[in-house]
Amino acid sequence: MADDVNHVVTKASRTVELGRRGFVISILVFVLLVGQILPWVGDKVGWQVLFGQGGAIPQLFAATSTLIGIVCSALALATRRWWLTWVCAIGGWFSSVDGLLAIWSQQSSHANNAVGGGPGIGMVIALVAIVLVAGNWMRSAFSRA
Repeated sequence: MADDVNHVVTKASRTVELGRRGFVISILVFVLLVGQILPWVGDKVGWQVLFGQGGAIPQLFAATSTLIGIVCSALALATRRWWLTWVCAIGGWFSSVDGLLAIWSQQSSHANNAVGGGPGIGMVIALVAIVLVAGNWMRSAFSRA
């Protein structure tokens, strides 16, 4: 009996209950996926930028937003592991900074002859979505801290 109680307590300490926030995060992950099929840099869509067709800084944002915002978020939603909540929270904020730099690099691309004449709608949508994803993961991570 004591072993059963210890097992339940151990499992509860390793998982997080997301409730409605989990639904909101899953919607935002879908928005990130939509952002990947919209233009990011010139006529290049997000998944093309991810594979190196739009410059280094936008590619870094595409990689971090895909890895953290989509892959890690999906894993955290599926497994409800506490440590993945923190990975998504911290990684999401890192990706948010990458997104700001990517948009800035596209706004100043004429100065350094980089690809693109301004950020595409997909990049802007991805930035807004990753900021909201990071904020929701941060709230979830600190809910038990």
